Amino acid sequence: MNQPNPDQKFRLDDRIVSVLSFSLLFGYLLAFVFEGQVLYRIMAHFQIKAIPFIFASIIAHFFGLLASGVLFAPFFGARKTMLFGIFTAIAATLPFFFLPHPIVWLTALIASAFGCGLAVAAWGYYLKACTPRNQRYKTAADVLIYSNIIMLAANGLATYLNPVAGLAMCLLAILSAMYFTWRLPDDLQMADNPKLLPGNRSVSLVKPVMILIVFILILTINSGFMYQVVAPAYDQIEWLSGWYWALPYIIALIVIRHLLQRGSRPHLLYVGVALLMLSFLFFQLPVHDAWSYLLVDTPMLGACGIFDLFWWSIIGEILEYSRNTVRTAGVCISANVLGVLLGGLLGQVISTAGISVSHVTVTIIALVIICITTALLPLLNMFLVGILKNHVYLYAFSGTPGNYRTDIIEQDHALAPLSAREKEVLALILTARTNRGIAAALHISEDTVKTHIKNIYGKYDVASRAELITLVLKNQADVTIG
Repeated sequence: MNQPNPDQKFRLDDRIVSVLSFSLLFGYLLAFVFEGQVLYRIMAHFQIKAIPFIFASIIAHFFGLLASGVLFAPFFGARKTMLFGIFTAIAATLPFFFLPHPIVWLTALIASAFGCGLAVAAWGYYLKACTPRNQRYKTAADVLIYSNIIMLAANGLATYLNPVAGLAMCLLAILSAMYFTWRLPDDLQMADNPKLLPGNRSVSLVKPVMILIVFILILTINSGFMYQVVAPAYDQIEWLSGWYWALPYIIALIVIRHLLQRGSRPHLLYVGVALLMLSFLFFQLPVHDAWSYLLVDTPMLGACGIFDLFWWSIIGEILEYSRNTVRTAGVCISANVLGVLLGGLLGQVISTAGISVSHVTVTIIALVIICITTALLPLLNMFLVGILKNHVYLYAFSGTPGNYRTDIIEQDHALAPLSAREKEVLALILTARTNRGIAAALHISEDTVKTHIKNIYGKYDVASRAELITLVLKNQADVTIG
């Protein structure tokens, strides 16, 4: 008898509401609180130096992320924590309309950033609760795409119309986030029930999370570094940078989301590394005009899209094994914030401390960071693949030796014996081949491949490739984590 599909418990409406709630919150955060162009425009309009405000905001956001899963959500629940954080942000935004005083604004910005940190981490509960595990990369892509569209719209109003108009849109976004957060299903208890491995074995997240944190930290140092060093070099072409700079990021996310729907794409991470290298090499061009900006910004923001979706989707799957979802989400996301802070401080030292550096020096610093990131990729894959067996960004089964793959298939018994041809098809499925790729490798038609796959699904009593991979790779997970 077929097992009930666990994904049926997820309601589409809940996923959509959670995406809208977070996208509006995150759009507000990106446009205003977290190094937002709207904040820069407001500060410039009143001739207030923005840099101290920016760093204070980043630090407050960092502590808000950490506090959410320790001091708030375990006692009040994820939904109430989100609502409290969003309400704080709304209240803290109002003084920017009516009280143009540096001390008042600094206090308000710190409160808003801290509140956003509480809400962002608490949303991790709904990433787990409202989206099936094998669909979380889609939710991550959706919220990153929509939040950046909201940010670009607010930035455009602040840059080309009036800073107050951009601020008004940010306020509208965070008010709308409050509405959709109110519509989220109430979490009746915060005692998470983490998923277990076959044999009812619990999962230790310490090593995977630590490696992921180091990876995010090192990688996002480049983001903060880029914002403080590279972006100011193109201040003279604000007519282009004001609207274009995040466009490659959005396009990259849309393309990657589509590619990941069609199968595993572990090599995307190395494509991202290559794009970052290309961007900093283009930064060495002697002329900083519009064409130079396009050559630098396009690959850099495309790479950021690849990496951001990677670590957001990894967080989404790691939450499956967490006993405190909000704390785990907050700790992982805080690594990104800390990386941006450190990169920004590095950029400020280079830009304002009288250190004379050439574009070549800046590029060398960036490439050193990139090389460290590249060296971490195999290690990160090794620690994550044991618990995230079929994650779209990881090598998983295809990264194991051929004889080991054969052993796993032979040892994992289906409900009925597989034929020799079905074993060949199964082995190719587990290396992320498409039906066309399997047909080409075995010199058979795609219709024949579909027939074999249907038979394999029936013998394993599964309905999708994700379920099939999870079942067949349970031996690999036991070996890796044990």
